[in-house]
Amino acid sequence: MIDGRQEVLDGDRFAFGNNWRAFIELVDEGRIKAAAGSLAGPLGTTDLTGRTFLDVGCGSGLFSLAAHRMGARVRSFDYDPDSVAATLALRDRFAPDADWTVSTGSILDEEGVAGLGRYDIVYSWGVLHHTGELWRAMDNAAGLVAPDGLLFISIYNDQGMESRMWRRVKRRYNRSGALARRMLVLGSAAYLYRRKPLATALRMVRGETTLVRPPRARGMSVRHDLVDWVGGYPFEVAKPEEVFAFMRERGFELRHLKTCAGGIGCNEYLFERASGTPARG
Repeated sequence: MIDGRQEVLDGDRFAFGNNWRAFIELVDEGRIKAAAGSLAGPLGTTDLTGRTFLDVGCGSGLFSLAAHRMGARVRSFDYDPDSVAATLALRDRFAPDADWTVSTGSILDEEGVAGLGRYDIVYSWGVLHHTGELWRAMDNAAGLVAPDGLLFISIYNDQGMESRMWRRVKRRYNRSGALARRMLVLGSAAYLYRRKPLATALRMVRGETTLVRPPRARGMSVRHDLVDWVGGYPFEVAKPEEVFAFMRERGFELRHLKTCAGGIGCNEYLFERASGTPARG
């Protein structure tokens, strides 16, 4: 069975699932609504009735839940068993009778991917760059899109030397003890929020309610996103033009783009499989 726990123990992978299991305690109707809004804007609709939705690397399961609320038939999978557990817990809490399948799996598992079929919408936000093989993961995800279907992804922006610096921070985080990890999170918060008072960064790291409760964009949590950012390893990046070229070669056309303005974070893309282009396999 696919299980990334040994990689976590070896310091080669961040325990994404632990972070998401903590995050789901914050999920409420406000966060679900924000997550649905983040899907509806790029997709151009709030109604996914009759459409299939595959969540590749489902994490907390929040966006699978949002797609279900929008009417989609949902399938979710994640490499991290704790992320799978978080998604199952969220499903049981908010949609116990949903047409929503949750399983463990890897987008790099060719045999497993081949058995998934094709979907109207393949969603993988902030995931493929954590596989350790970004371009193979992206190729496999593209192969899951049905004819005239959509691929909704986000990939970390390549900032050159700064991205290389963050890669070292992330690797060090995963090979450090609890105290060093906390210091890395605190130092990173001070750097990322250096234009804000230090007290704000300290409250965020401590998880005080004033900074944790209000949902940020996409219904997420500032504190949990910060820990995910500092610890998120493996870590790869790509320039928008590299992503465009890669997807164009596979018969996809860009329908939506939201960049991080050349800075830190993810560039968000929505691609449509060009009419008449066959799905892989």
